[in-house]
Amino acid sequence: MANTQKVEMIAGLSLKALLVTAIGILLFGIYIGILIYGENSLTVLNHLKEKKQSLKQEERALKTENQRLQKEYFELKQLEPKE
Repeated sequence: MANTQKVEMIAGLSLKALLVTAIGILLFGIYIGILIYGENSLTVLNHLKEKKQSLKQEERALKTENQRLQKEYFELKQLEPKE
C-alpha cells in the first residue's frame, strides 16, 4: 500500500489514471501502426502509385508497338491483289 502511495506522490496521479493513460498510449500506437503498415495504409498507397506509373509506361510502349504493327499490316494489305 505504501508503495502505491509513493508512485502516486511521484507522478501526481492515481494508479488507475496511470494505467488508463498507458493503455491509451498503447492503443494509439497500435492505431498508428495500422495506418502505416495495415491493409489500407500509406505503404499500400505508395505501392499502388508505383504500380500505376509502371502500367502507364507499359501502356505507352504497347500503343507504340500497336501503331507499328498496324502500319505494317496496312502496308502488307496494300500488296495483296484485290479480288
